[in-house]
Amino acid sequence: MHYWTRILPLYKAIGASCIVLDDASFVYTLQRRRSSFVHYLAFETIADQQGSMALVLHAGNQNKNAYKALIVAEYTGVQVELAKNFEMGVSNKTPEFLKMNPIGKIPVLETPDGPIFESNAIARYVARLKADNPLYGSSLIEYAHIEQWTDFASMEIDANIARWFYPRVGYVPYLAVAEEAAISALKRSLGALNTHLSSNTYLVGHSVTLADIIMICNLYHGFARIMIKSFTSEFPHVERYFWTMVNQPNFRRVLGDVKQAESVPPVTSQKKTTQPKEPAKPKEAKKEPKKEPAKPKVQEVVEQEEEAPKPKPKNPLDLLPPSKMILDDWKRLYSNTKTNFREVAIKGFWDMYDPEGYSLWFCDYKYNDENTVSFVTMNKVGGFLQRMDLTRKYAFGKMLVVGSDPPYKVKGLWLFRGQDIPKFVLDEVYDMELYDWVKVDISDEAQKERVNAMIEDQEPFEGEALLDAKCFK
Repeated sequence: MHYWTRILPLYKAIGASCIVLDDASFVYTLQRRRSSFVHYLAFETIADQQGSMALVLHAGNQNKNAYKALIVAEYTGVQVELAKNFEMGVSNKTPEFLKMNPIGKIPVLETPDGPIFESNAIARYVARLKADNPLYGSSLIEYAHIEQWTDFASMEIDANIARWFYPRVGYVPYLAVAEEAAISALKRSLGALNTHLSSNTYLVGHSVTLADIIMICNLYHGFARIMIKSFTSEFPHVERYFWTMVNQPNFRRVLGDVKQAESVPPVTSQKKTTQPKEPAKPKEAKKEPKKEPAKPKVQEVVEQEEEAPKPKPKNPLDLLPPSKMILDDWKRLYSNTKTNFREVAIKGFWDMYDPEGYSLWFCDYKYNDENTVSFVTMNKVGGFLQRMDLTRKYAFGKMLVVGSDPPYKVKGLWLFRGQDIPKFVLDEVYDMELYDWVKVDISDEAQKERVNAMIEDQEPFEGEALLDAKCFK
């Protein structure tokens, strides 16, 4: 006799109408007059099957989708363990793994009744293993709302974070227009979530539910990778909700100390990604002729190894005549001057400046019409400065983002060693071609005053609000 036929009289005895969803183990009640007792009966068989055996979750230990089931397990007391020695790109390509999930995606939960893939399905399963827990709410309407916010977390929050983040790190091609659309959609979704949380501590009811766990794991991906403070500050209730939840003991045991991203990842250079593709074809064509002269090749390698290593060529800027301007002295003066900046730092700069050994350059971004989102514009500048790191020994720079309303203007001032922009900078830093460069004529007092204003972060700058100023030193 099936298990549900044995317990059905007990359901009727307490006045609960029910539907048999699984004739082996699971009964879900639509009307519960004795909810705790009904839950106990409904999940008794599943709990008996699991016993004290831990379920195995196949995923990396830093996968936000795996976190969902692990946090649920903390709340339910169900034993879930990460697969040992799991290696992404290796473990999930094995025949054994592909039997559990034919497309090789993670996470996958290994259970006595067979594998489960898709992170939300896994989290639901783990939540239902524990009888009489609040993760699924206390009524049918709460259950529906939990499912509602779970879908919202996946389709509106997670999807738009991914559309913004993945192109920037090179997983998919980057398109500025697509990024603008993703950010706009994410802001719309976060705005709706912010409104709901303005009068609610949790998404559903008065305690943590499965919806909160899935929402926080999806938000975690954004907060930790790309949603910087200047972005999330527009949604204070979302911020309060997120930081409150990630510091709950059950969340903290899985997530650890959560830190917010300090900058938006710079866009991966498309030049660098396309270059390796060109020499790929000649390699295939040369495979056959290279098989025969294998021995001479070995001899050549041996001969090369015996040769003395050639000295590393010097940077051409190191071969220039010595300059009276010591760049580090200027950078130190700039950093240490806190008051009377004009009288101390600006005057000191011109006293140190060597027009024969250094040159000053103005730069203006060519595509200011694209700068419609403030923090994206600021991070665009931040990425440029990161890529300029190879010039730190030979340059000083100021980059300004100007304007109170979009489109924002990006302007800069750079001090370079030598009379020209260094060739290795033009070759290595692709951002250089995105700017118009004009050499400063220091005999022109207007240009000289513009240099002063940019070093000083003068506001307003040229009649417009100064949104942001960054220094490269």
